[in-house]
Amino acid sequence: MDAFLFPGQGSQFSGMGKDLAENFTIAKLVFEEASDALGFDIAAMCFTGSEDELKLTANTQPAILTTSIAALRVLQQETDLKPTYASGHSLGEYSALVCAGALSLADAVRIVRQRGTFMQEAVPIGVGSMAAIMGLDRPELEQLCHDAAEGEVVAPANFNSPGQIVIAGHSSAVSRAMVLAKERGAKRALALPVSAPFHSSLMEPAAKRLTETLQEIQIGSFIVPVVGNVEAAPYQEQERVKSLLVQQVCAPVRWEESVLKMQELGVSKEGGPIGVMLDEHQRGRECVAKMKAALVNYKSGEPEAMNDLIKNGRAYINLLIQHIDKEDNVLFPLADKHLSLKKQGELKEGFEQIETQKISQGKHEAFHAMIASLDELYLQ
Repeated sequence: MDAFLFPGQGSQFSGMGKDLAENFTIAKLVFEEASDALGFDIAAMCFTGSEDELKLTANTQPAILTTSIAALRVLQQETDLKPTYASGHSLGEYSALVCAGALSLADAVRIVRQRGTFMQEAVPIGVGSMAAIMGLDRPELEQLCHDAAEGEVVAPANFNSPGQIVIAGHSSAVSRAMVLAKERGAKRALALPVSAPFHSSLMEPAAKRLTETLQEIQIGSFIVPVVGNVEAAPYQEQERVKSLLVQQVCAPVRWEESVLKMQELGVSKEGGPIGVMLDEHQRGRECVAKMKAALVNYKSGEPEAMNDLIKNGRAYINLLIQHIDKEDNVLFPLADKHLSLKKQGELKEGFEQIETQKISQGKHEAFHAMIASLDELYLQ
């Protein structure tokens, strides 16, 4: 049995889907249909839009969904692969519902466009935040959030994998939780570059507004069941879709349980649209190349290269977040097993230098070793 999986917010980048649209008519038609439904050119935003433009949640969500479905259509046209189940991480559940036949592409892009707006407007900029905590199990992290709350909101938002959980809530409470996490043995506590505390109770205003939007949507018959984020279980009842999508806004994403459930149901192969996987791998290559160039320029005496170094280093860290397991191994896109990064000490020090902006004279060696090791992996 096969399962088709779809990515959530954070996988966007300028240029995504362009190769698909240029090489496959069916992908081009997906972008045209989505643009007609949205009332603006989503293809232009995906292909040539700035990173800052794509970071806006109201743009990110329809952009990723459209690219995911374009890749799906190509996969369906070019192969005989057929899913037994579909699933997606947060926003990706909407792509999964399109794959399953429950939502039309036009309805889905309009919904997630509004969903993104509602989520962004639910909490003022700076009031909420999110962080990835690595190396603590679920009970430990739930207790940690309870201790860090101090009357505010902070709670698990994404149960991504063993030892890799994302928390969300008030910015001050998330900051306290990050400090406590390090004190209690977490391997990493990393603030995420997002503009709102998604999948937390602070999103209740967005959930209420989404309820009204979904009232006008017609839910179609399921071709395959969707394993949802809220229950980590398959569903295919049309009457349950709207309720689950509303609950999903504030509920944590139970991704680890969803994957285990699919395995329990007999799924032996899991994969997202190949175009999205290839794009993600290419992004990794590009980040490494840009870090190398920036490091050379910085060592040559160009202080402005620091900004490029930090920008691309952080982009690479963000790309890795969803691929780090509790043993500090990284599952790289297109790899079929966990690859242990060489010279772990140098790599960690390099990451820390990026995050804290402490690249200085005499401190280049560890960072250079990190980039060399990353580059070696990408030469496979």
